[in-house]
Amino acid sequence: MTALPEIPDENSVFSLGEEREAHRSISPRGRKQDLALHAEDTQGGVQPSASIADPLPRHQSSKSFSTLNQALSELRLVSQRASLSLRRKSILSPRTPNLPSEKQDPAGDERPSTSCNTAPKPSSHSRASVWLRRAASTSFRHRRDSSTLPSPTYDHKLYNYNVTSPVPGSGSEPPILPYDPASGAAARAAAAAQNEMLGAGRVLLLRDETRLGEPKLTRDSESGIGIDIRDRTDDTAESQTAVVRKDPTSYLPAELIAHVLSYLDSTSLMKAELVSRTWHSAAISHHVWKHIFQGEYSKSIRSVARCASANVGGVGMGRLIPDQDWKRMFHLRKALEARWIKGAATAIYLEGHKDSVYCVQFDEHKIITGSRDQTIRVWDVHTFECIKVIGAPSPRSAADSRASPAPSSEYHRASILSLQFDKEILVTGSSDWTCIVWDIQNDYKPIHRLRNHTAGVLDVCFDDKHIVSCSKDTTLCVWDRRTGELLKRLVGHRGPVNAVQLRGNLAVSASGDGIAKLWNLTSGLCIKEFPSKDRGLACIEFSEDARTILAGGNDQVIYRFDANTGELINELKGHKGLVRSLHLDGTNGRVISGSYDMSVKVFDFESGNLIIDFPGWTTSWMLSAKADYRRIVATSQDSRAVIMDFGFGLSGIEMLEG
Repeated sequence: MTALPEIPDENSVFSLGEEREAHRSISPRGRKQDLALHAEDTQGGVQPSASIADPLPRHQSSKSFSTLNQALSELRLVSQRASLSLRRKSILSPRTPNLPSEKQDPAGDERPSTSCNTAPKPSSHSRASVWLRRAASTSFRHRRDSSTLPSPTYDHKLYNYNVTSPVPGSGSEPPILPYDPASGAAARAAAAAQNEMLGAGRVLLLRDETRLGEPKLTRDSESGIGIDIRDRTDDTAESQTAVVRKDPTSYLPAELIAHVLSYLDSTSLMKAELVSRTWHSAAISHHVWKHIFQGEYSKSIRSVARCASANVGGVGMGRLIPDQDWKRMFHLRKALEARWIKGAATAIYLEGHKDSVYCVQFDEHKIITGSRDQTIRVWDVHTFECIKVIGAPSPRSAADSRASPAPSSEYHRASILSLQFDKEILVTGSSDWTCIVWDIQNDYKPIHRLRNHTAGVLDVCFDDKHIVSCSKDTTLCVWDRRTGELLKRLVGHRGPVNAVQLRGNLAVSASGDGIAKLWNLTSGLCIKEFPSKDRGLACIEFSEDARTILAGGNDQVIYRFDANTGELINELKGHKGLVRSLHLDGTNGRVISGSYDMSVKVFDFESGNLIIDFPGWTTSWMLSAKADYRRIVATSQDSRAVIMDFGFGLSGIEMLEG
């Protein structure tokens, strides 16, 4: 039995105009036969075949509707086809159908080829493909001219074939997929309604969420997930506006605001001054800047507390007086640091000694120097004038000065080789083999003369309990500060002991034998040695925490040792002559050295890098150099002392003095 075409459904791709075109191309006899076959299908229950029937002879059929139900059904199909044909055209139109060649009659009506009835019967898949390609070329609004497109040879019911499953591609032909316009329609409708609701009722939605205390999530029933599609920018701004715009200076007490601002760093605090006039008044508070200033430079205070006797220079922390301008002091310290980095110092020379100046120490009010001319001079640090001379220059020659002076002499009768002072006493060591303790508070009157060495005293140091001296006789002597009594004599070096430093119960010494020794003052024993690589050592420095030892000498380098392990940590290089003097400014992290190459150099304590070089600031050897936060004071063999002042001409610099 010949398979019948499938009954058209609602998804047919043909429009009413296309059906009429098909009706016009079919004879009255063929139309009658189609209607008869259609009635047999619908009444007899015959199921449509999966294959498409061969073209039937054209016959005439009636154009009227048989029943009212059929008319209503046809009208409904016409309206749906009109809308669906537009959608399907955009999807199916790119596919160009490869139609079989057909003959045209002389009148221009398209006729089926006679070979259609004689050719082998095509398969159902190929027939469906040909039918769909022809359907793709059909449009509701834009019909192709009959002269360019063959007339349909099938009954119009064959064009209503419904593809319910994908049809695989054949060769270079792409697969054909079913198209259901109803797929996803519910989800798209829900999304459109959702967007319309959010656009129209956003304010109401935000108010409801604020009242209920929890956000409402819009739920996509198709995907089963909850998505919040609100604009969080507006929501965040709405919820935080009240907090951001509240000025704490208008609600909190001034004392509390000052306490809060004191936790800022200096850069943030200066930015806070620009917020408003109220913030400016709060940010320039003396209490706030006092906390910032002392927090930045509190290391200076701790350093002085640990080593109160090492009174070298000042700490630059100012005085605790009412209404102190701490902000200005902070900027002064920053300006000083910038000058240190650039090496921008002003040279000021102190002239008065008649011979080489061997030693120097200073604080924020005075500078004390000792010379080969057997005198001690006290200089005013502000006016740079000599305000006191202790001792009188001796007319005797250098050879005569090495002789031991008379015990009854009140002053030194030879070169002043070393000195150190604090607020109470001044201790000097001389080539006359003795040390003298002077009372600073009583116009520098001598208190004790310390005698035990058998050669010149090359260096002295003290703390609140002991005085330690070292000599060319290769020994060290430990004295009681209050009574001047000799407590211990330390023996171990094989050459002149050129320098000594004291930290608590430990003392470190440097000798011409090329070895630095660490001593325990309680036992009087050497507990560790630090050898140089070559030649002797001329100077020594002990860090305030007693962990680092610096030593310099004739091999032109500065050694940095670990005091606990004895390990050589670093070598500071740069000098081209004997390193004669060392000073460790632990407060500011700088190492100052003086050398026989007539230069003063400044090294970074941590890295060992050379920061500043002052070559040729004197005309002879540099014999001693010390520094604080503001200046370097160095002495030379040319009988002068030079002040390298980094704060000279800086307005208000005196505010940093203690």
